[in-house]
Amino acid sequence: MNRMVRSLLTVVSRVTPNITQKANTYMSPQFNPFCVPKRWPKENEVRFDPQSIDDPVRRATYCHYRDNIKYSPKKMWYVCVLIRGLSVDEAIKQLSFVKLKGALIAKEILEEAQQIALNEHNFEYKANMFIGECFCTKGLVVKGFRKHARYRMGEVRYFYTHFFVRLVEGPPPKYYFEPPPTGREKLQNYIEGIRKRNIKFTY
Repeated sequence: MNRMVRSLLTVVSRVTPNITQKANTYMSPQFNPFCVPKRWPKENEVRFDPQSIDDPVRRATYCHYRDNIKYSPKKMWYVCVLIRGLSVDEAIKQLSFVKLKGALIAKEILEEAQQIALNEHNFEYKANMFIGECFCTKGLVVKGFRKHARYRMGEVRYFYTHFFVRLVEGPPPKYYFEPPPTGREKLQNYIEGIRKRNIKFTY
């Protein structure tokens, strides 16, 4: 009996150090109760190959965001559409005349992004940058309840939003979206399509 106990103790003493050593090396992921954008900040870490003399100059860009703003993403969408393709100074001027909570938040984010682009991302002039991209997505959603009559409850959802903006160095483009074709351009496209017609299975 004593021999069996001794053998079991030796086996346990050999196994336990390995178990404790493996347990110490494992690190559980950090718990984060709020959803935070992960891919957008990595846009600033991209490294491009050196350019040759013949290549067009690559413009400096900076991707900025603010996460979990207490505002509806559907309402923030209107603010994003307003400032796309504008210079940063013009966008700040336009937002100062919009009487929405989201406009005030977007104005603050643009001023913050403009300063970071100058100090940390090699933008030369404060006035020489425009908004290349601007959009928002749905963030954290907190569910609550509201009391109704006759001892009933109704669900309430409190939405948060993520605001993303990409600043590009240089003057803003004339059109952010390609304008619809004019009547003459439509006629030219129609004539070209007619001329390209062919009869199938013939050579």
